[in-house]
Amino acid sequence: MKIDILAIGAHPDDVELSCCGTLLRHISQGKSVGLLDLTRGELGSRGTAELRDVEAADSAKKMGASFRRNLRMADGLFQYSEENLLRIVEVIRWCHPTIVLANAPDDRHPDHARAAKLTADACFYAGLVKIETTYEGQAQAAWRPKAVYHYIQDKDLKPDFVVDITPFMDKKLELILTFRSQFFLPDASEFDAEPKTPISGKDFFEFVKSKNRAFGRPIGAEFAEGFIAGRVPGVSDLFDLG
Repeated sequence: MKIDILAIGAHPDDVELSCCGTLLRHISQGKSVGLLDLTRGELGSRGTAELRDVEAADSAKKMGASFRRNLRMADGLFQYSEENLLRIVEVIRWCHPTIVLANAPDDRHPDHARAAKLTADACFYAGLVKIETTYEGQAQAAWRPKAVYHYIQDKDLKPDFVVDITPFMDKKLELILTFRSQFFLPDASEFDAEPKTPISGKDFFEFVKSKNRAFGRPIGAEFAEGFIAGRVPGVSDLFDLG
């Protein structure tokens, strides 16, 4: 398998909240996208891991992703370890992404920064020929993505670049709302008794839209998503810059 972009999140819905507009833009251009969740989000205050599995699969289908996999690391308790690094390396070597999108390097949820470092380091180690991994009993060849970019999440971090997602903002909100157990839906009465969280209120979507508006303002776009580059990006000429 060979895909253009692999988007990795510590939890199901990390990708939808922070970079699915960018993924939708590239899918519309004919690019292939894969999704990888590290955990099932089983420590979330609302819903269950089994329900999150269904929601995540539904969102991936609506998005048009080539696949969605879950490594089932322990939510909240997964560690930066050789085992977890190699599990991500195996996926990278299996799907050969050109670009990897990863969690924010600093954020309110401690899982996000830990996942960011795991992902970035796994992308490097995946290119070392002396690190041996297998998939379905077959030895894997080394593969290193061309670039790793960290999407910005809850914390107000300064982006290195932004991507205009204006035509895809409505679809982004639709994908977020696929996670019915986590976010506000007027008709989701089955979750009325669930605990209230910082993301389950009606006003949370105004925060999402406001954040994307703030990212879009410097480039004259109504909505954009922000990213932090793992290294200095290069362009062929000045006209590649927006």
